Amino acid sequence: MEASREHGEGRPPAFARALDEYERHLRAERGLSPHTVRAYIGDVADLLAHAHRMGAEDVACLDIRMLRAWLATQHALGRSRATLARRTASVRVFTAYAHRRGLLKVDPGPLLGTPKRAGTLPRVLRQDEAAALLGRRPGNPTPAGQVPGGRAPGERAHDESGRQPEGGHGSGHSDAPWLRDRAVLELLYGSAVRVGELCGLDVDDIDAGRRTVRVLGKGGKERTVPMSAPAARALEAWLRRGRPGLARDGSGAALFLGTRGGRLHPTVVRRVVHRWLAEENLPDMGPHGLRHSAATHLLEGGADLRSVQEILGHSSLATTQLYTHVSAERLRQAYRQAHPRA
Repeated sequence: MEASREHGEGRPPAFARALDEYERHLRAERGLSPHTVRAYIGDVADLLAHAHRMGAEDVACLDIRMLRAWLATQHALGRSRATLARRTASVRVFTAYAHRRGLLKVDPGPLLGTPKRAGTLPRVLRQDEAAALLGRRPGNPTPAGQVPGGRAPGERAHDESGRQPEGGHGSGHSDAPWLRDRAVLELLYGSAVRVGELCGLDVDDIDAGRRTVRVLGKGGKERTVPMSAPAARALEAWLRRGRPGLARDGSGAALFLGTRGGRLHPTVVRRVVHRWLAEENLPDMGPHGLRHSAATHLLEGGADLRSVQEILGHSSLATTQLYTHVSAERLRQAYRQAHPRA
C-alpha cells in the first residue's frame, strides 16, 4: 500500500482507509501495472484532499458538485486537457468502485463531463532517422565522435542508478552495457513493446527460432509479438557476450540486467534512448516515441490496422487508429514539399 500511504497522511481515517482498500482492489482484482496504480491513487488522493478542504470527512460526502469544483480547481491550476481527461477517468473508476462497495449511495461519476483531449499527434522518427539511430554495429568503422566499443568519448557504463560500476572501462564486462543498450533499442523499435514490458522480460520469453517475444502487457494480458531480424541478432549478441558478464547470483531469469546484476529499470532505458538520440542529433523522445515510430512505419509499409493493434496490445482499435492520422499527416507534408502545385 505504498502509494496510498504516501498520499494518506493528514487525511480523515475514513479517507485513508478507502484509499488503502482502493489500492488493494486495483492491484489484486484489476491487475493494473504499478505505474497505473500510482496514477489512479494520486488522482483520487488529490480529489479527497480537495473534499477534506471543503469540510468532507467521509467518501459518502462526494457528490457531483464536489467533483466539478475539484475539476474546476485543476483547470485553474493550468492542468492540460490530457491531464484533466485522465483525472476525470480516474475519479469515475473510483466513484464506481465506491458505489459498488456501498460507500456511495449514488455514483456521481457518469454525470462528470470529460474534457476533450487536444488533437496532437505523437512525435515519430522518419524511417531514415530510425535507421540512423540503430545503424551502429560492432565491427563497423567507428563513427565520428565515438571511441571503439560504441561509447561516446567520456561516456561511462552505468548501472540501474546511473553510477559507474567498480572497475570502470577496465572491468571484464565493459562492453556489456553497449551490447545491452543496442539490444534494448532494437527491441523497442523492432517489436514496438512498452518500456515496462521490455524491462519485465525474462530470458525464456524470447523464442529465437520463431523470432518472437512473449510479452505481459497491461492488465496482465499476455501476447506474442514478432521481432525484427536486427533485434534478434542484437539479442543473440547480448545473451552470448554481454549478459554472462553482468549476471549475478540474484539476477534470476531477467533478460536485461544493469551493471550490478539487477533487472534493468525503466528509468535507465529512458536515459539510454535520450542519449542515443542526442548522439545522432535526432528529435528527442522517450521509449514510447520508438513505439509510436514503429507503429507508424508498420502502417506506412502496408500492415493492416488489426495486425498493428495485435502487435501493440491495444484493447481498442480506436487507440490504434491514431497512427493512421500520423501516417496521413506525414503524407500531406511530403505532398506539400514535393508537389509543384501544392
